[in-house]
Amino acid sequence: MAFSTWLAFFAAAWAISFAPGPGALCSMASGLKYGYRQGFWTIFGLQAGIICQLIIVAVGVGALLATSEIAFAVVKWTGAAYLVYLGVRQFRTDAAPVAVAAKPREQAHPIREQLLHGYLVNITNPKGTMFLLAVVPQFLDVGRPLALQYTLIGATLCFTDLVAMSCYTSLASRILGLLRSPGHIRWLNRCFGSVFILAGTALAVFSRTSD
Repeated sequence: MAFSTWLAFFAAAWAISFAPGPGALCSMASGLKYGYRQGFWTIFGLQAGIICQLIIVAVGVGALLATSEIAFAVVKWTGAAYLVYLGVRQFRTDAAPVAVAAKPREQAHPIREQLLHGYLVNITNPKGTMFLLAVVPQFLDVGRPLALQYTLIGATLCFTDLVAMSCYTSLASRILGLLRSPGHIRWLNRCFGSVFILAGTALAVFSRTSD
């Protein structure tokens, strides 16, 4: 991959990473509920999901999602159902997250569950896979080793997404630090839960012919 080509992808990767979507919602909800340090584990899960999506595109399964109605429908509805589930759970969360800063050990969320949480949010999003399928090939040089190019693209995208999701998580955790009222925390949890449900609904009605 030529350096100029990589620079073009690097610029595109920032726009891709900061664009609002399930990953950003997931990061903000995690930061709001658990604080920045604890919520950061969700971000690693999101990156694992991105890597798997890129591997799917690289081996050609992305093309299957683009042509097979059954495969696309299964992944789409799984992702939509999971986002709605996250929204319902977040909506029903009480004001307990306000105690995270005071009792980090007692309130700490299991790392493995947060990693899985972030991973599932990205890996079950077929629009993300199809987006990579549409964008990534434009930056590939078929005359050079593809494996190295995919590795560079993956590392670049993970870096930009890591920074973007860290910003979202930090922003939410600062909101958590400013709000001491259990009523406010409960209200924000319900707002985030509602947004998750709306995101899941939008994913459910997503059409492959949409932008």
